[in-house]
Amino acid sequence: MRGTLRFLFLYEVAEAIRLDALQFTHHPGAAAGLPTSTAIPQYLRFERPPAVESIECAPLGSGEHLEGRAKYYDYGVLCIELEMPFEGEWPAVVSQAVPWVGSATLENRAGELARAALARSASALVRPYENWLREDYYLVQIPEILGPYGQPLSAKELLASHSREIAQLVRAESLPLSEAECQEVLQSNISYSQTDLLVVGWNGAFVYGNGEVSSTTVLLLEYANTQLLEFRYYDRLMTHLLDDVYRSLERKGGFNAAWRLPRRAARLNTIRLDVMELTEKVDNAIKFLSDMFYARLYGLVAARVGVPDYRRLVDQKLRTAGELYRFMVEQFNQTRSFILELAVVIILMIDLFFLFRGK
Repeated sequence: MRGTLRFLFLYEVAEAIRLDALQFTHHPGAAAGLPTSTAIPQYLRFERPPAVESIECAPLGSGEHLEGRAKYYDYGVLCIELEMPFEGEWPAVVSQAVPWVGSATLENRAGELARAALARSASALVRPYENWLREDYYLVQIPEILGPYGQPLSAKELLASHSREIAQLVRAESLPLSEAECQEVLQSNISYSQTDLLVVGWNGAFVYGNGEVSSTTVLLLEYANTQLLEFRYYDRLMTHLLDDVYRSLERKGGFNAAWRLPRRAARLNTIRLDVMELTEKVDNAIKFLSDMFYARLYGLVAARVGVPDYRRLVDQKLRTAGELYRFMVEQFNQTRSFILELAVVIILMIDLFFLFRGK
């Protein structure tokens, strides 16, 4: 059988990327990462499809040839996609694919390509980051496997005959998994037709089929990982922000500290509103226009890679930030009211002093 190992290296590189400022021969999002012969299904809609750029990849030191693409998402994510063809029987495919997962060689090559891509697109970056947060994911994609009579194997037949090998590929394990672990891995599978299949894990997936479903599945897997990366970044940002606020509130500074509360509260609320706006932008980057198969597929993928978990963490910290903002404003208002009342009392005492002195 023949197929492709597809490695996704995603980097959080900037607050945003102005896609219209990128200078490519490809129109931004012309194919949204899909083969040019395959259109995006009409019931999927990207608000701002990623800009896609083909990149040249020199052969690896071990001789493997790679094909590469750089994809720019408008919410600040750069994806370096590397493809490596393979051919062979199941044991050979497992032994060929697994060593490349987490390979330092591929990571270094992807990092070099990412730096080169950003050097070409520096003018399009909005508030670029010095330190990049990264997320990796890989896919084993097989268009077709022929049965003993020359007919394509169905998803049911494939799971019945090669479930152990599929589980190994999804988990990137060189040794066979236990029966219980295989069952746990294979629970996360979904098919639309008899000849397509997705088995998804938290760091890798097995994609079978050569039609619209499989190509769109690859696109949704990539998009889910960009979401995961974004929410990881916002979670870390909110954690640092809340830690700073807690430390500032613990410091004793008397009235001076109280008068600094409005500035700190305003900064906290500004960042909170910015994060809310950005997370909403990520949430709405893709829309499913009806209750279709791809909506269920995306729900399975997002849950498996951990998008809802990080989304909940971000929401919790946004709520905490809102409560802290209200607390800081109330503290300042109480301090200001106390000072105003004290000033009124002092003025009244002065008036009484001069009144009785005059008598």
